[in-house]
Amino acid sequence: MKLNKKNHSSFILIVFLVTLAGSFAWFILEIIFKNLGIPFSLSTGKIGFDIEIISFYLNINPGTVLGMIGGYFVFKAI
Repeated sequence: MKLNKKNHSSFILIVFLVTLAGSFAWFILEIIFKNLGIPFSLSTGKIGFDIEIISFYLNINPGTVLGMIGGYFVFKAI
């Protein structure tokens, strides 16, 4: 699918969902390696903000980046 003004929201939604899936898959992979006794972690620390009322933090790992790239390709394949 080509990106145009009508499908920006679809593009953002697909990329967001695949990015979350990639992050979660990488997190599970790290847990599996940790349980096998292999120390394996490429995640960053918490990145975000805290303004007392609202706080938002994000852990970025290679699965996040791969998910963003994958989301683009999923959108192009639709």
